[in-house]
Amino acid sequence: MNWMYLIKRIGQMLLTLWVVATILFFIFRLMPGNPLAAYIDPTFTKEQEEQLMRQFGLDKSLMEQYLIYIGNLFKGELGQSFFYKDSVSSIMMNVLPNTIYLMLFSFVIAYVVGILFGVLFAWYRGTKFEAIGLVATLITRSAPQFWVGMVLLAIFSFNFNWFPSGGVSGAGSEFATEWEKLTSLDFYKHMALPSITLIIYLLGLPLLLMRSNMLDVLGDTFVEMAKMRGLGKYRIMFKYGARNAALPVLTAMAVGIGYTIGGNVIIESVFSWPGIGRLLVNAVTASDYPLAQGAFLVIAGFMIFMNFIADLLYGLLDPKVSVGGGK
Repeated sequence: MNWMYLIKRIGQMLLTLWVVATILFFIFRLMPGNPLAAYIDPTFTKEQEEQLMRQFGLDKSLMEQYLIYIGNLFKGELGQSFFYKDSVSSIMMNVLPNTIYLMLFSFVIAYVVGILFGVLFAWYRGTKFEAIGLVATLITRSAPQFWVGMVLLAIFSFNFNWFPSGGVSGAGSEFATEWEKLTSLDFYKHMALPSITLIIYLLGLPLLLMRSNMLDVLGDTFVEMAKMRGLGKYRIMFKYGARNAALPVLTAMAVGIGYTIGGNVIIESVFSWPGIGRLLVNAVTASDYPLAQGAFLVIAGFMIFMNFIADLLYGLLDPKVSVGGGK
């Protein structure tokens, strides 16, 4: 491990986060209109309006607001929501677990199934099985997430009434603890359709990437030697082929996790899933920019961090590559 390279990459990650945080701050502050217009009652006096502006720090200059914002970020504070009148951090912590559950459940299934079928498509190259599978994969990969979600809702929720149309629990019921939620069948029934939608979208990348890598590996000498030794096809396929073709897929997984968090915005909106993506949409709609910029920052930070992890993984998993030092 090249420690200087590691320190450099951490510095680049922190610099990128600072740039993103700065852009988010000025984008929302420079938008036209008064951000508190929706919350100022017409009966408010001028003094009451000024008091409300002072309460949220909007009476200060733009640079003063920026310095306070950056200082709060170093302390882990993301400000106070205009709409909920509560800290942004506590609001997001209430919904972030739902996003993580949906993302992890869908991601694991998509990558396990994708890697498996990528191996099979490469092994059975040129057959109808591969041709039909590739066409289906490309169709599902290119289909818009919101369209897939609405089709699933129309068929399995509104038509057959097999699954709920939104939320994480039945009407009028709440989970007392996260453990109660994770052990509830009702929670998984609500997560089924958004998860299937996300799996359909995610499946294409590991499948196509694994197939491409397997085609390269299957032409190598050690695979031909394994065939000459009379080893079984599944042993050759997975022990010799998939094992050597999986490296780029594993590094892509880290990047994929980051981008999946961002992609959840559409799915959470379609299925009314109370996660950070839906919270972001609601915050933007309500002009609640402390909450919106906090949600944006968390999503961007997660993506930047997972890109950093992918970069390190590639050097650690491939002995032919020295992290930060080339070959």
